[in-house]
Amino acid sequence: MSTKKKQSFLGGAAILASAVAIVKILGAVYKIPFGNIVGPKGQTYFNVAYNIYNVLLTISTAGLPLAISKLTSQAHTQGRENQKRKIFSTAIWLFFAMGLVGTLLMYFGAERLAAFMNEPLGYWPIRALAPAVFCVCLLACMRGYTQGQGNMTPTAVSQILEALCKLGLGLALAWYFLQLGLGLDIAAAGAILGVTAGTVLSLLYLIFYLLRRRDRQTALDEPEDSGKILRQILAIGIPITLSNSAMSIITLVDTKIVLGRLRDIPALADAAAELFGQYTFGMNLINLPPSFVFPVTMSLIPFAAAALTRRDHGEAGRIVSSGFRIVAVLAIPAGVGLSVVGGPALQMLYPLRQADAIAAEPHMRWLGIACIFMCLMNLTNVILQTYGKEMIPIWTVIAGGVTKVVMNYILVGNPDINIHGAPVSTLCCYVVIVGLNLFFVWKYSPQKPRYLQIFAKPAAASALMGGAVWAVHGFINRALAAGHSGYTANAIATLGGILAGVIVYAILVVAMRILRAEDLKTVPHGAKLARILHLR
Repeated sequence: MSTKKKQSFLGGAAILASAVAIVKILGAVYKIPFGNIVGPKGQTYFNVAYNIYNVLLTISTAGLPLAISKLTSQAHTQGRENQKRKIFSTAIWLFFAMGLVGTLLMYFGAERLAAFMNEPLGYWPIRALAPAVFCVCLLACMRGYTQGQGNMTPTAVSQILEALCKLGLGLALAWYFLQLGLGLDIAAAGAILGVTAGTVLSLLYLIFYLLRRRDRQTALDEPEDSGKILRQILAIGIPITLSNSAMSIITLVDTKIVLGRLRDIPALADAAAELFGQYTFGMNLINLPPSFVFPVTMSLIPFAAAALTRRDHGEAGRIVSSGFRIVAVLAIPAGVGLSVVGGPALQMLYPLRQADAIAAEPHMRWLGIACIFMCLMNLTNVILQTYGKEMIPIWTVIAGGVTKVVMNYILVGNPDINIHGAPVSTLCCYVVIVGLNLFFVWKYSPQKPRYLQIFAKPAAASALMGGAVWAVHGFINRALAAGHSGYTANAIATLGGILAGVIVYAILVVAMRILRAEDLKTVPHGAKLARILHLR
């Protein structure tokens, strides 16, 4: 690989990783004010629609755009301009048909889909999200086409536009519909309309982008016929689609089971949507750390792949171990902190839903620890994919998903446990996935990672940090209880506890020499940070 091509590859990967990180963070931030506006019931109605949409989205966009990208890249490299145009013109009609079918299914089947999910009030949110399936299918085709030519910027910009529209318009519509006195299901549909509008805006941007940069030069190459191109797209894309659809389908089935099992308990039947919504309050919070860890895992791909291509197994092993150490340093304290003060943090973030935030506090003790394994799952999946073992993460995700579904059926259906079984099954799901992934990473790594050395120090430092957070939060809360409102005292105590935890943990990281200078190589400004921390 030439230096220019390598820089272009790394630059494109950095653009996409940054865009995805921004989108994930915006998505996580969106759910906090949304939860304050609509509460747990409204959030459940939203999730019912979004989980159905996510399955259709994964089926239509998980593998086929990659096939378009690959075929376009091959034609682009060979200078076959007519072949590129034929690939796009063939693919766009395929995606048009898939998007139309998905949209019609969601729109006209909304009532049946809501009944299938055991939440009839999900009807309007499902209908409001239906047009997004059509738009996203066309978006996926256009993104695959531009990425195949080595241009990642249109994808990045369109993704950020989509997320910003969802954040701004969706929240505004949800609030406005509630002010009009409409129901929570209509408010959730308003929030969903923000998602739909975001996909429309992104589609218009990409259409405008492609029309402005349309290549009208005459080319001499003879393109393949549409039937052959279509068969190539399907041959490449279908296996990837089937493998990547596993988690979306499992999440959909799991949501149906949790809501159904709650409704099977006579005393809780009417409160099922509210209880499930309280559980998702906690899920919204634990999805934040993986969003920040994601760019670290993405940065591993080009560097580790380059080392493996050079057959430099020693360098590849060092990069993998560094990735483990960085993620451990970030994920373990985040998970411990959420487990210790996750409940008070929910009360601080949801001032309009204090009773629901308090009800969600027990979930956080389990979900905080689950957050650690979510981050490690992302990392280990990337490592296995870099090693060329793409199918292993699919099977481990299925194993974890089956664990989650079975445990939720048993635990949530128990009247004495009910919704409190959901976070336990979530933790067990990610423990199974990460446990299997760690085994396979160790098995296929040329240089075996030393897990005890990697995780022992961050775990010890995080435990000490957790103790400091608990002590400082309790002390401040008791000291302010007499002179301030309960919300103010808790908010100050929570922020004070988090600050104390950050200080204690930062000192321990340096004092215990948990990180090395080489660990920061792939991090922006990592060398400068290593000098400041006196890392060797």
